[in-house]
Amino acid sequence: MKHVISFLISLAIALPAWAQFTNYRVSAEWAYRPEEVSITIDPTNPLRLAAGSNLNYYYYSTDGGMNWYTGTLTSSLYGVWGDPVLRFDALGNLYYSHLSNPPGGSGYWIDRIVVQKSTNGGQTWNQGVGVGYNPPVKNQDKEWLAADITNSAYRHNLYICWTEFDDYGSASSADSTRILFSRSTDHSDTWSAPIRVSDTGGDCIDDDNTVEGAVPAVGPNGEIYTSWSGPLGIMSDKSTDGGLTFGQDVFVTDQPGGWAQDIPGIMRCNGMPVTACDISDSPYRGRIYILWSDQRNGVNNTDVFIIKSTDGGDTWHDRVRVNNDTTQTHQFLPWMTVDPITGFLYAVFYDRRNLTNDYTHVYMAVSRDGGETFENFRISETSFKPLGGIFFGDYIDIAAYNRKVHPIWMRMDGTSTLSVWTMKYEDTTQVIAAKEITPVPRFTSLQQNYPNPFNPTTVIRYQLSAGSKVTLKIYNTLGQEIVTLTDQQLQPGIYNVPWNGRDRNNRPVSSGVYLYRLTAGDFVQTKKMVLVK
Repeated sequence: MKHVISFLISLAIALPAWAQFTNYRVSAEWAYRPEEVSITIDPTNPLRLAAGSNLNYYYYSTDGGMNWYTGTLTSSLYGVWGDPVLRFDALGNLYYSHLSNPPGGSGYWIDRIVVQKSTNGGQTWNQGVGVGYNPPVKNQDKEWLAADITNSAYRHNLYICWTEFDDYGSASSADSTRILFSRSTDHSDTWSAPIRVSDTGGDCIDDDNTVEGAVPAVGPNGEIYTSWSGPLGIMSDKSTDGGLTFGQDVFVTDQPGGWAQDIPGIMRCNGMPVTACDISDSPYRGRIYILWSDQRNGVNNTDVFIIKSTDGGDTWHDRVRVNNDTTQTHQFLPWMTVDPITGFLYAVFYDRRNLTNDYTHVYMAVSRDGGETFENFRISETSFKPLGGIFFGDYIDIAAYNRKVHPIWMRMDGTSTLSVWTMKYEDTTQVIAAKEITPVPRFTSLQQNYPNPFNPTTVIRYQLSAGSKVTLKIYNTLGQEIVTLTDQQLQPGIYNVPWNGRDRNNRPVSSGVYLYRLTAGDFVQTKKMVLVK
């Protein structure tokens, strides 16, 4: 895939901060205090959305988020106890991860993470699989789920990061927390034994010195990135082998005031980091972003920040403030996503600019230049006033796919009643590259086709370090030529060539092992692939 190094020119005028959008209610009137919301878009059908909220609500929409069905999860073998996270995979399977509260009075509260699966967009769910049960029983909390939708060797893998407490709420120095990780390679039928990610742990108080907030993000080559808050500030780590191992923790940034922040009218507010990665073919492909909030500018002036890495998480650039107001007010509970098609970055957060008496709006911020600058605009139709005595939840969420963006949030209109809302934003901004430079690969190589095995289509990727006459041919195991995919003079660069499992006469070939051979000047290499029907 050709990478483009460029600076971007936006052709659209920024939306004014007072722009109005239609808000759609997600939760039913009868839902009791839904909060901590998650939302996801089906990449196989972007009109199909799914969402969830505490403690056990699920929602789905088939019309792009205008109308929603509300249900409750009752089928889990291990009970349901909040922290919902929903994600579609590249096949349209839907996964709902949550905490446990096993039935039957066992007393083993949040003793594991649970993942339930739906194959019909959230209409029905299986009984679920437990992840991370660790007797003698420890507490497993604050999980987040990711699905690999790239074309990497780890496509379709599922990943979960979470915090394990020796004893939740304990102030004993003998008890600690750590970031754990598990993966599934079979669509959540089974999950691997957890491995530890964080080199340094934290306490069990569930406050600033507890390690929490690990959100896994998948890179364009199947890398896994995550970050978390704790006593050392914000730390990060990565895996380059599909989650089999992680490296050493890397310090990202400080977080003045810690991740547990005091916001008037909010019973509990956290500024834990959110990790995302650009897997698009934009000029910023491969960039890693971490979003968080802190109070470095004063306890009465919470702000949202982002930081990026352009070298696989080894080093981190200077932080950028996302909210562009000039007021001394609170912007809090942020979340972020990167559109996997465009590479545009979207953040959502609560905002009190130009408001008084704890009244609150919801804002969205957009960056189309790789996190360098942000446009802010209000997306809530009206402001609302939360009550400090009612738990408001620890997070909101936002999903984007091919310019269609769906944030989700809670509101509390001065009473104990909570409700869940979303809106539809279609990003029609046209961005063009003012200058294009195609980087020259350092060497010529032929890569393994993906997917493999495949049916009926696969992609063969190769790169050329110099211009040459190139042939790419498919053979059967008897050495007979099936089809020629490339036969021409090519310039240096990176090339992706699809094969649809057909011969030179466009007839389907049978299942079996096939060979593909690249000849480029003096370079000749052959690899195997498997067609399964």
